[in-house]
Amino acid sequence: MKLYHGGVVPVESPQIIHSEIGRDFGPGFYTTDIREQAERWALRRKRIAMRNGEQEVRAVVSVYDFDMGSARRDLLFCDFPAVTPEWLELVLKCRAGKGFVHSFDIVTGKIANDNVGETVAYVQAGVMRKEDALERLKFQQINNQIAFCSERALRFLQYETHYIVGEV
Repeated sequence: MKLYHGGVVPVESPQIIHSEIGRDFGPGFYTTDIREQAERWALRRKRIAMRNGEQEVRAVVSVYDFDMGSARRDLLFCDFPAVTPEWLELVLKCRAGKGFVHSFDIVTGKIANDNVGETVAYVQAGVMRKEDALERLKFQQINNQIAFCSERALRFLQYETHYIVGEV
């Protein structure tokens, strides 16, 4: 299976990122099976870098081969094919930034993009009930993400190539 990671540099040797709090599924290396989503993320990261004064920044998508079958035999997965109360609960715990760590090697599920993230923030702030948030999220088009949350999981991800978004 092909997976993609959008950023501003090629990532030949993925690593678990622990420093960014507020990530949907906690510390990890985040990918998607949707090429266009990775491209949008790379362009977003480029805009942020340029706003912060960096120059000569490029939007880069790294491409990987992922052996899902072998990984499923050897690793602990948590799959969320849809927005569910369990998905929301994990996202809330991971985004709280209070040291919550789950035991999964890989988490697959929906990404809390800007619109979804706003709804999650309302729940975190106590402005919206979880039940109301789930009802609201039913109408959102939410993309996929695959978070590699352990070093063991990264062994199943093989770098293939990268490309610059907007360049042939």
